[in-house]
Amino acid sequence: MIRLQFIYLFAGVFLAWGAVAALRRARWTSGLFWGLLAVAFLAGEKLNPAALGGLVLVLAVLAALGLGSAKPREPEATRLGGALLVPALLIPALTLVGVLGLKNVSFAGRALLEPANATLVSLGLACAGALVAALAITRRGPVEAATEGSRLLDAIGWAALLPLLLATLGSVFSACGVGQAVATLVRSVVPMDSRLVAVLAYGLGMALLTAIMGNAFAAFPVMTAGVALPLLVKVHGAHPAVVGAIGMLTGYCGTLLTPMAANFNIVPAALLELKDPNGVIKAQVPTALCLLCVNLALMYFLAFL
Repeated sequence: MIRLQFIYLFAGVFLAWGAVAALRRARWTSGLFWGLLAVAFLAGEKLNPAALGGLVLVLAVLAALGLGSAKPREPEATRLGGALLVPALLIPALTLVGVLGLKNVSFAGRALLEPANATLVSLGLACAGALVAALAITRRGPVEAATEGSRLLDAIGWAALLPLLLATLGSVFSACGVGQAVATLVRSVVPMDSRLVAVLAYGLGMALLTAIMGNAFAAFPVMTAGVALPLLVKVHGAHPAVVGAIGMLTGYCGTLLTPMAANFNIVPAALLELKDPNGVIKAQVPTALCLLCVNLALMYFLAFL
């Protein structure tokens, strides 16, 4: 059985390699940052919660001190051209294949993928498949792939952890009862008998909270527990799967509009050396607003079928 722990082990080894590579380049804060993160991936389950919390605080301090940067290899990118997109596109495609095609596969009575984490395991395997494709396209070896990966870590810096941290923040907010507080607030403002108003409250709330928090994964548990389930599903009978899927897409519209989503909107501007640090966001505004309107319409017309 392929377990999620194997994916964490692979990620931890890669981060450890990145730490060593950074130290060799005399990037001491970067080396310590990626090294401590490697420890969290490799031994997180064995660490005392207080020790792991202290490790996270040290990571925050190191990020504030600065992790350095690395320049992209433009000549190599120019030579490869559009072929560079193939590994990136393979990741979602292979993940879908794993979830839909391998989730129920078993050998000798044992599931091929860990049932509780089939999606995450499929994502890890998809990344491994994309790595093999990248090696074939670039005609490079695994060692150089790891070295270039560590260089990319330096280029992205602490922002590479934002999706992970913000997703965790959403879980913390949900556990602390923020969703219930939001539900109480919404009920005092939103007419309970209006299906359209409930859809707008959930969809616009997802986009707004995502823009504030920087990631739809952080906003989703709060808005779903506070608005979608009590209003759309329980009161108006909306289909929970449709509401959840379109609600998450609605949240991503907020991702396109905020500098809080630094790994999506600020880091690319820095890597591309744009004169306007908010240039990526400004270019995405029309797309975000159009998608927001479309998602709201889809939720209204499809969730109640």
